[in-house]
Amino acid sequence: MGGSFALQFQALEHENSGMVPLGEIGYNFNLPTANLDLDVALAPGVRMHLRTYLSSRHHPEPYVKGGYFQVDGLDFIKPGLLENVMKYTTIRVGQMENNYGDAHFRRTDNAQAIYNPFVGNLIMDSFTTEIGAELYYQRNGFISMIGVTNGKLNQSVTEGGNGKTGGASLLAKLGYDKQVTEDIRVRLTGSLYNTGYVPSLYLYSADRAGSRYYSVMEAPGSSGFRSGRYNPDFKNSVTAFMINPFVKFKGLEFFGTLESASGATNSSVSDDGTIIPRKEGKTQQYAGELIYRFGQNENFYVGGRYNLVDSQYDDRDDISIQRFQASAGWFMTKNILAKLEYVTQTYDGYTESSIFNDGKFDGVMFEAVISF
Repeated sequence: MGGSFALQFQALEHENSGMVPLGEIGYNFNLPTANLDLDVALAPGVRMHLRTYLSSRHHPEPYVKGGYFQVDGLDFIKPGLLENVMKYTTIRVGQMENNYGDAHFRRTDNAQAIYNPFVGNLIMDSFTTEIGAELYYQRNGFISMIGVTNGKLNQSVTEGGNGKTGGASLLAKLGYDKQVTEDIRVRLTGSLYNTGYVPSLYLYSADRAGSRYYSVMEAPGSSGFRSGRYNPDFKNSVTAFMINPFVKFKGLEFFGTLESASGATNSSVSDDGTIIPRKEGKTQQYAGELIYRFGQNENFYVGGRYNLVDSQYDDRDDISIQRFQASAGWFMTKNILAKLEYVTQTYDGYTESSIFNDGKFDGVMFEAVISF
């Protein structure tokens, strides 16, 4: 049994062109968040994981994030069954955090913020929990994974969206991870997420916990909980790629993200009966973070991250969002972390009717994290 707890003090300000009003924000503490984890050994080589959000920005009440059933050996069926295969093979089944890209390993998952050197996640936060299965084969540093999901966050048999309840989504990952010397570790992975027909793409909107930057760039009275993020809002036939390089030399580490997602919106009907055609679009995300860890057992760190999103639809001008984060952290123990972050984010290319027109937010965040 494990748990995570996180609390932030937010001192951010936001502004835009003034054509569309922004809600007023001040300096204060955010709602504390909490997770509960259960990891159960069911048999040799068989385990279960379940994560529950006890409190989150979006839901102050507890609810299940997801979980999975994992098999690393088949001795529970027959001792020694396919042991030479299962030595390198893992099977995972459930409604779970799907393994697209490596950025999701470093992101904040509600209160689980101890692996994130910064307070906020990426602008285009690729994270989803869908019902599916993943098959892994790992050997001599090489990593391979193929998986399939039903492409849905919320499960239902109700018909909808062109008379379909949803289709399959394909996941794949290839990579290499090796501790080259005592001082050098390298890792490089490439990931694919591809959908057939899905009523809505959840890859960039499935985080029900919400972002760390509360109420920034939101209208007065807004109940939005993904403030500061960008969702390309694709509806079907989406292909997304992510490449993640990682290099660590002694206390200095670099982690990068290169991502491209392309797809389309659904056709729709306006109030006057006019058919609005599908809109093709493409979005690219680039991020690079440099962290220097020092002190006894690398319990202190300083770092910076630059994050850029460019998005194009065939019916509008290109838009771009840029973010810079500078962070410092102190691991008081391996389970207790304090972080201080400066963040600035700007919006370009939005029309005068958009709340993001000449938009910007910046300021300081402090976060305390306990995780065990």
